[in-house]
Amino acid sequence: MVLTDEEKEKVKQPVTFEIEDEKGNKTKVKWRIEKLTGGRKQVKKEVEYEVQFVGMSYNSNKYVSASKLAKWGFTKHMLVVDEKVAQRAGAFSTPLTTANVEKHLEDVGLDKEFGTHTRMSALSGGQKVKVVIAAAMWALPHIVILDEPTNYLDRDSLGALAGAIRTYEGGVVMITHNNEFCSALCPETWLMQKDPADGIAQCNCKGDAEWMAKAAKESVQAAVQLDEITDALGNVVKIEKEKKSKDKMSRKEKKQAEKIRKAKIARGEAVSSDDDDWGED
Repeated sequence: MVLTDEEKEKVKQPVTFEIEDEKGNKTKVKWRIEKLTGGRKQVKKEVEYEVQFVGMSYNSNKYVSASKLAKWGFTKHMLVVDEKVAQRAGAFSTPLTTANVEKHLEDVGLDKEFGTHTRMSALSGGQKVKVVIAAAMWALPHIVILDEPTNYLDRDSLGALAGAIRTYEGGVVMITHNNEFCSALCPETWLMQKDPADGIAQCNCKGDAEWMAKAAKESVQAAVQLDEITDALGNVVKIEKEKKSKDKMSRKEKKQAEKIRKAKIARGEAVSSDDDDWGED
């Protein structure tokens, strides 16, 4: 999917949603849509798509009508979801023809001469692995379980498999001895390891610090971007941002703050204690 610069800017804009609390009180909030998850459902005469918001968990996902998403610039995103839904629907009815099988095997790196004209017993270990992966992916499953998938694969095939796993939108469970391959794909790892002291297996969670920091940063940025909310009565409530401390401000920002303080004094306006802090050192 290719977006123009104008389309990229449009989909980054926050949009208004109405949420309801446990007491039934409705409040309007502005959130930014991060992506369409791929979920789609028919509601009366209109299609709705599941969306995920920036910095928020999957529990906050909502279904939004196609007309609203089109208005907000997500037309191409909806087409991608529609294509995937159509592919999943047609996967179980894909004709088992020579041409379709050849194309499917070529997608996993097995040339036509091996896929059509060679018996399984004559294939190498790496080629047999490709056949098994192709068979597992024929019906586009929601989850794939791979037991030692790196066995018999050369470097190029390993790279192709890693790329396929990264782009695959379903779940992947891997049983592998190849720590390098696994670590490159999994930002978070749950490792069952026997404690040498008592011999009892313990679950140790290991994570990529950079990946975790990025996730936390996105969450904070999403909270900072929310500058107002509208309550059920239509009143717009401004959210005050925390002022930067003087130590964290740049020289340009300090000069601007001092200029504003002096202008207030010249106009005879009251200057708060916070404003006094911006006086010259």
